[in-house]
Amino acid sequence: MNELVFEADFASTRQWVAGRSWAYPNGGPTNRRDDKLDHLTADPGYSRTGTFRATRRSDGLWDAGLLTTEESDDGFMVRTGDRLETRVRLPVDVGAWPAIWTWRDGGNEIDVFEYHADNPDLLELSNRVRGSSSYVRDDAVRPGGVVELGVVLGRDSVDWWLNGRQVFADGRGVGPDWHASLIVNLSVCAGRHHPRPDPAVDELSYEVQSLVVHR
Repeated sequence: MNELVFEADFASTRQWVAGRSWAYPNGGPTNRRDDKLDHLTADPGYSRTGTFRATRRSDGLWDAGLLTTEESDDGFMVRTGDRLETRVRLPVDVGAWPAIWTWRDGGNEIDVFEYHADNPDLLELSNRVRGSSSYVRDDAVRPGGVVELGVVLGRDSVDWWLNGRQVFADGRGVGPDWHASLIVNLSVCAGRHHPRPDPAVDELSYEVQSLVVHR
């Protein structure tokens, strides 16, 4: 697991497709059934700089940034045994829903992390391939804070690290032949599970400072 096989260049149109994903019904632009106010946009100002943004629309939805490797020219997928490492600056405002995750063929989802500022010190970590998850609380996790995350996508266990410390080993894994595309995005909460943004807030953002995969 020493070879660098992927280093995110969010500006690259070979690595990433912007503004659509089959993780959303019909590829997008909305996913209301998942309690999201997203209206995906390919506008590069919403994702291509590594700062993922969402801005309020007049129809009650939010233009939101999403990048995925699915159907990209390079077609990169993570696979069993890979280690993904990322450094992110978490959003400040309630209602922002940042995530880095995987997807293929209607599932194969591993959530590297999800975050909601109404639970300011908590990260959500999930293996939806084999049904395991953990809520991790840490003083380093806070609105606007920078955290480093590592995930090993093991056959028999998916293991997560936070700022160099292992925080969860699920003992389930992804199996021997698993593979999936990467998704990086900022969703907006619709209020069923987490509060909507404050009416006075018109823009949300978080920053992905680095994202690499070793194999």
